[in-house]
Amino acid sequence: MRDAVIVGAVRTPVGRRKGGLSHIHPVDLSGHVLSALAERTGFDPADVDDVVWGCVSQVGDQSWNVGRSAVLAAGWPETVPGTTVDRQCGSSQQAVHFAAGAVISGQADLVVAGGVESMTRVPMGSSVVGGVPFGERVRARYAGQEGYADGEIAPFNQGVGAEMIAARWGLSRQQLDEFALSSHARAAKASDAGDFAKEIAPVAGVTADEGIRRDTTLSALGALKTPFKADGVVTAGSASQISDGAAALAVTTSEWAAAAGLAPLARIHTAVVAGDDPVIMLTGPIPATAKVLERAGLTINDIGAYEVNEAFAPVPLAWLAETGADPARLNPRGGAIALGHPLGGSGARLMTTLVHHMRDNGIRYGLQTMCEGGGMANATILELW
Repeated sequence: MRDAVIVGAVRTPVGRRKGGLSHIHPVDLSGHVLSALAERTGFDPADVDDVVWGCVSQVGDQSWNVGRSAVLAAGWPETVPGTTVDRQCGSSQQAVHFAAGAVISGQADLVVAGGVESMTRVPMGSSVVGGVPFGERVRARYAGQEGYADGEIAPFNQGVGAEMIAARWGLSRQQLDEFALSSHARAAKASDAGDFAKEIAPVAGVTADEGIRRDTTLSALGALKTPFKADGVVTAGSASQISDGAAALAVTTSEWAAAAGLAPLARIHTAVVAGDDPVIMLTGPIPATAKVLERAGLTINDIGAYEVNEAFAPVPLAWLAETGADPARLNPRGGAIALGHPLGGSGARLMTTLVHHMRDNGIRYGLQTMCEGGGMANATILELW
């Protein structure tokens, strides 16, 4: 039976909004990471059957199939196709799932999956372009529910959803700020130790993630306002950062890898996607984790490392409460609160970090999951090769 293995995983540093990557076109940023992936992994770009590229705001600089443009920007043969995927924040994790499905089914032998987002150049929400998403039927279905903002262009708000999660799970402002502080501390420790060196392809003189705040304190975090609710608990400090970045992974079968002389890093053991309440929106990782563990025949205690995207601090904290997972195994090298969240590139960034952490520490199983707009979540279990 055919399998799916990762033979390469590379990312750019994650740039802060208006930071060191903001002057780079997202197509060029994508092309850079594709080139770095091929160089570091050792495959011939001509052998790539497809590039599946995640991107959320597919307008402006990110319009007209940024995945195909990325292939051309990388200087790869024109015979290599590319497509662009939108599953909101999980777009590039979904790209990996599509790549795995393609090679397992025999539709392809080598697929590159990843994604990009330049949130400086293409601001979040810009893809609405004056339209009114959701339509009358969706609005009628959820009208009157807590967290639904009738009359808004986008009646579902992630920040409001984060506040709802904090209230439902009894999470305090202190807990959220402490989690945010620990994210920066873990990311700083990993960066200073050189843990990201194998996965980062420096670009335009930027060699490290720009969002890590080594000097932040609980006092500083406690002084921030709560923009989503007057008496709320979620702040900019306990939310993911607006960022620029790209990441890519090469997915093939172990048989094809052996024939090509490539060394697998990890096997894509199990991959699922789940849906949940679109109003609270961010709870999807909880059912997605239950689904992927059941399908894999594993328990949460079998997993040695978890990457749960830190869209907002209540998301991983509620996930911990519901799964009973070991907090010490969660986002061991920091998360999006410290490293940033370049929407369409984040799923691939998390997986790149996870696979390298597993390799560095001899961890057999790793799990990744992320909340997504519309109340969805992808979940992936990797197995060390």
